[in-house]
Amino acid sequence: MNLLIVDDSILTRKAMSRILEMVDLSIETVYEAGHGQEALAILDNHMIDLILADLNMPEMGGIELIARMQESETQQRIPVIIISTESSTTRINQLLSQGASHYLHKPFTPETVRNAIEKTLGVVQS
Repeated sequence: MNLLIVDDSILTRKAMSRILEMVDLSIETVYEAGHGQEALAILDNHMIDLILADLNMPEMGGIELIARMQESETQQRIPVIIISTESSTTRINQLLSQGASHYLHKPFTPETVRNAIEKTLGVVQS
């Protein structure tokens, strides 16, 4: 499985990469982007199975990324887990209705990341 981490914070991207190394999932490659525009360029050039995207980023945030992906037949099938400190149930439900596959609240643990990925992909890997 190939994953794409989209976050404007390089520290968050590196932390997420380390967490992905810790969880026991079949991950081949982890790509990184600093915002939605960079993510779209990666999506144009690489096969991505799952995206972990921050909600608020300069240039293009997570929801804008999802909206742009929905314009593409190949990209609209890629699940996106939105990662944010947002805690409002109303806002989280709104994100899910706008195309997010799952929501992951910061801060997160390796177990919550693994659970979110498994739930989003509908599989349990060991």
